[in-house]
Amino acid sequence: MKLQFIAAIAAASFALPATADDTHAAMKGDMMGAMDGYMQPMDEMMAAMADVAPTGDADADFLLMMIPHHQSAVDMARVVLEEGDDPEIRDMAQEIIDAQMSEMEQMREMLERLGVEMPE
Repeated sequence: MKLQFIAAIAAASFALPATADDTHAAMKGDMMGAMDGYMQPMDEMMAAMADVAPTGDADADFLLMMIPHHQSAVDMARVVLEEGDDPEIRDMAQEIIDAQMSEMEQMREMLERLGVEMPE
Protein backbone atom coordinates (compact mmCIF):
# COMPACT_ATOMS: atom_id res chain seq x y z
CA MET A 1 0.00 0.00 0.00
CA LYS A 2 2.76 2.46 0.96
CA LEU A 3 4.70 1.51 -2.18
CA GLN A 4 1.62 2.13 -4.34
CA PHE A 5 1.19 5.58 -2.77
CA ILE A 6 4.82 6.49 -3.46
CA ALA A 7 4.53 5.21 -7.03
CA ALA A 8 1.37 7.27 -7.57
CA ILE A 9 3.07 10.43 -6.29
CA ALA A 10 6.13 9.80 -8.46
CA ALA A 11 3.95 9.27 -11.55
CA ALA A 12 1.98 12.43 -10.82
CA SER A 13 5.14 14.49 -10.44
CA PHE A 14 6.23 13.56 -13.96
CA ALA A 15 2.94 14.88 -15.29
CA LEU A 16 3.46 18.31 -13.71
CA PRO A 17 4.98 21.12 -15.79
CA ALA A 18 8.67 21.68 -15.08
CA THR A 19 8.71 25.49 -15.05
CA ALA A 20 6.44 28.47 -14.56
CA ASP A 21 6.46 28.96 -18.35
CA ASP A 22 5.33 25.37 -18.79
CA THR A 23 2.59 25.94 -16.21
CA HIS A 24 1.44 29.07 -18.06
CA ALA A 25 1.46 27.19 -21.38
CA ALA A 26 -0.47 24.31 -19.85
CA MET A 27 -3.03 26.71 -18.39
CA LYS A 28 -3.42 28.43 -21.74
CA GLY A 29 -3.82 25.10 -23.49
CA ASP A 30 -6.66 24.14 -21.16
CA MET A 31 -8.50 27.44 -21.43
CA MET A 32 -11.34 28.02 -23.79
CA GLY A 33 -13.52 30.91 -24.84
CA ALA A 34 -13.14 34.26 -23.16
CA MET A 35 -10.22 33.12 -21.02
CA ASP A 36 -8.05 32.96 -24.14
CA GLY A 37 -9.13 36.54 -24.81
CA TYR A 38 -7.94 37.52 -21.34
CA MET A 39 -4.58 35.78 -21.60
CA GLN A 40 -3.56 37.48 -24.85
CA PRO A 41 -3.64 41.00 -23.34
CA MET A 42 -1.73 39.69 -20.33
CA ASP A 43 0.95 38.21 -22.59
CA GLU A 44 1.13 41.44 -24.61
CA MET A 45 1.42 43.45 -21.39
CA MET A 46 4.30 41.33 -20.14
CA ALA A 47 6.11 41.66 -23.49
CA ALA A 48 5.57 45.43 -23.56
CA MET A 49 6.80 45.82 -19.99
CA ALA A 50 9.87 43.71 -20.77
CA ASP A 51 10.68 46.07 -23.66
CA VAL A 52 10.75 49.14 -21.39
CA ALA A 53 14.30 50.35 -20.90
CA PRO A 54 14.66 51.82 -17.41
CA THR A 55 15.30 55.54 -17.44
CA GLY A 56 16.63 55.72 -13.90
CA ASP A 57 13.82 58.15 -13.07
CA ALA A 58 11.34 56.50 -10.72
CA ASP A 59 8.50 58.72 -11.93
CA ALA A 60 9.07 58.04 -15.63
CA ASP A 61 9.67 54.32 -15.07
CA PHE A 62 6.41 54.06 -13.14
CA LEU A 63 4.50 55.66 -16.01
CA LEU A 64 6.28 53.55 -18.63
CA MET A 65 5.25 50.37 -16.80
CA MET A 66 1.73 51.47 -15.98
CA ILE A 67 0.70 52.28 -19.55
CA PRO A 68 0.94 48.66 -20.76
CA HIS A 69 -0.67 47.55 -17.49
CA HIS A 70 -3.64 49.83 -18.14
CA GLN A 71 -3.81 48.80 -21.80
CA SER A 72 -4.10 45.18 -20.69
CA ALA A 73 -7.05 46.09 -18.46
CA VAL A 74 -8.72 47.88 -21.38
CA ASP A 75 -8.19 44.91 -23.69
CA MET A 76 -9.55 42.48 -21.10
CA ALA A 77 -12.59 44.67 -20.51
CA ARG A 78 -13.26 44.69 -24.25
CA VAL A 79 -13.44 40.89 -24.15
CA VAL A 80 -16.21 41.18 -21.57
CA LEU A 81 -18.08 43.61 -23.80
CA GLU A 82 -17.79 41.18 -26.70
CA GLU A 83 -18.54 37.95 -24.84
CA GLY A 84 -20.11 38.77 -21.48
CA ASP A 85 -23.81 38.74 -20.70
CA ASP A 86 -24.14 40.25 -17.22
CA PRO A 87 -25.23 43.90 -17.55
CA GLU A 88 -23.57 44.96 -14.29
CA ILE A 89 -20.24 43.41 -15.30
CA ARG A 90 -20.50 44.88 -18.80
CA ASP A 91 -21.12 48.31 -17.23
CA MET A 92 -18.08 47.84 -15.02
CA ALA A 93 -16.00 46.82 -18.04
CA GLN A 94 -17.01 50.02 -19.84
CA GLU A 95 -16.16 52.09 -16.77
CA ILE A 96 -12.75 50.42 -16.64
CA ILE A 97 -12.16 51.21 -20.32
CA ASP A 98 -13.15 54.85 -19.86
CA ALA A 99 -11.06 55.34 -16.71
CA GLN A 100 -7.98 53.49 -17.94
CA MET A 101 -7.98 55.28 -21.32
CA SER A 102 -8.20 58.64 -19.57
CA GLU A 103 -5.39 57.72 -17.17
CA MET A 104 -3.18 56.49 -20.03
CA GLU A 105 -3.62 59.84 -21.77
CA GLN A 106 -2.62 61.61 -18.54
CA MET A 107 0.42 59.35 -18.22
CA ARG A 108 1.51 60.06 -21.79
CA GLU A 109 1.20 63.80 -21.11
CA MET A 110 3.30 63.40 -17.97
CA LEU A 111 5.94 61.46 -19.88
CA GLU A 112 6.02 64.21 -22.49
CA ARG A 113 6.47 66.80 -19.74
CA LEU A 114 9.34 64.69 -18.36
CA GLY A 115 10.88 64.47 -21.85
CA VAL A 116 10.52 60.69 -22.02
CA GLU A 117 9.10 58.84 -25.01
CA MET A 118 6.93 55.76 -24.74
CA PRO A 119 8.45 52.84 -26.66
CA GLU A 120 6.43 51.68 -29.66
